[in-house]
Amino acid sequence: MSFADDLAKYCQAAGDKIDLVVRKSALELQASMIAKSPVDTGRFKSNWQCGLGGMNPETAATAGSDALGRTEAVLQGYKPGRTIWLTNNLPYAKRLENGWSQQAPSGMVRLTVQDFKYAVKRAADAMK
Repeated sequence: MSFADDLAKYCQAAGDKIDLVVRKSALELQASMIAKSPVDTGRFKSNWQCGLGGMNPETAATAGSDALGRTEAVLQGYKPGRTIWLTNNLPYAKRLENGWSQQAPSGMVRLTVQDFKYAVKRAADAMK
């Protein structure tokens, strides 16, 4: 069975709650990237952003601010068919993703993407 088939199966199981599955999956993925983020000052970890329909270009979050709480607030506005963007726009984000920090030598995004299918499955199972 292909990845697309698996996703279709999970979405079908969620029925009319698919928008909740999408929001829950996105929140779990963002939480994973935040948790995997290396910390020096905390600014990078706090600057994960969520955008609907386009990238949120914000970079002004201060160390210790609630990136996951901001993501959850943005996701409340999600409507089916919109694209969810989970990003960190600090200028050194790409270097960190590519192993610049010994705290996250395998990055944050690529590790989280590997778990995408399972995040959707967990969210769909929670809606049953």
